Amino acid sequence: MTRRAPSDEDDSARAGELGLRKIIHVDMDAFFASVEQRDNPELKGKPVAVGGAGGRGVVAAASYEARKFGVRSAMPSVTAQRLCPDLVFVRPRFDAYKEASRQIRRVFEHYTSVIEPLSLDEAYLDVTDDRLGIGSATRIATLIRQEIRAKTRLTASAGVSYNKFLAKLASDQNKPDGMCIIRPGEGAQFVAGLPIRRFHGVGPKAEEKMRALGIATGADLAAKDIAFLRQHFGSMADYLFRAARGIDLRPVAAHRIRKSVGGERTFSQDIGSGSMLRETLENIIDIVWERIEAAEARGRTVTLKLKFTDFQIMTRATSLPDFVGGKDEFGKLARALLEAELPLRGPIRLMGLTLSGLEGAETSAREAIDTAQLSLL
Repeated sequence: MTRRAPSDEDDSARAGELGLRKIIHVDMDAFFASVEQRDNPELKGKPVAVGGAGGRGVVAAASYEARKFGVRSAMPSVTAQRLCPDLVFVRPRFDAYKEASRQIRRVFEHYTSVIEPLSLDEAYLDVTDDRLGIGSATRIATLIRQEIRAKTRLTASAGVSYNKFLAKLASDQNKPDGMCIIRPGEGAQFVAGLPIRRFHGVGPKAEEKMRALGIATGADLAAKDIAFLRQHFGSMADYLFRAARGIDLRPVAAHRIRKSVGGERTFSQDIGSGSMLRETLENIIDIVWERIEAAEARGRTVTLKLKFTDFQIMTRATSLPDFVGGKDEFGKLARALLEAELPLRGPIRLMGLTLSGLEGAETSAREAIDTAQLSLL
């Protein structure tokens, strides 16, 4: 008897038998910069940074042409300009980005109602029971990418798998304008070959610590038992243990309640001097306030987060009886929180800032606004 190759329908049937889901993670390619290049033909093919140039300006997004020079989001603009002398800066146009995001959201809704937006430019979709009865997650992802291109003239990358962790890894695998499928039974093998830095939550310091323990890849991580991981990584151990095996039981949360707008920055080198801390805070204020404006959110509470080199976390917050009035007041409150703690007891590896107690984030959920904490680096 001749055995036929397994089809996508076979994979779908197997997933159903195992109680697995069909998850797509869609991530737009260099979204802000791509919108600018689409709307201004003179920018096509050029290294573009969305953000403020010079001084205390910060890169909010970079085109792929700029990324080739090492330009990244949350990078000080002066650093970006030094890396790429021909870099073209454009001011953010959040109305244009939100309109494009609304168009993309309508494409998603054509295929499923189970959508978990992560930001303006990415979302999880559960298509286990898709609206059109297509049945194949791979086919749906292909159609979504085609429809997005046709309606917005923008490109999207997609990851298709049976859980959120794998789908998100897959969407980054063939960027830009690519797709990757991780089928049932392939997750552990796929993860085994990845460098540990690809795991969400593993920053430069955690990577350094893991390498010192002989962990460089997913396979190395999977070889460590849970007792070892708990000894060395504490509360992160359970996540690492599951992730190394391609396991993620989280559902796509279509009605996730969003509670804050924020950002946090992990440093390549620890910082402790007052001047560097203040400069870093200014960069984060700029980035986070842009996110707040994009979300059209108003909030009462500003929270400063500091993570020390020993991984201990300190948070300090202040709340107002009414909503924060604007960027100036937001910045003033954030600076006061930092100044009250200076000098710090030691260097830090991460600084974060959030606005919570929101009014408006819930109404922006359908626009795929990022109201969870956004990792800036």
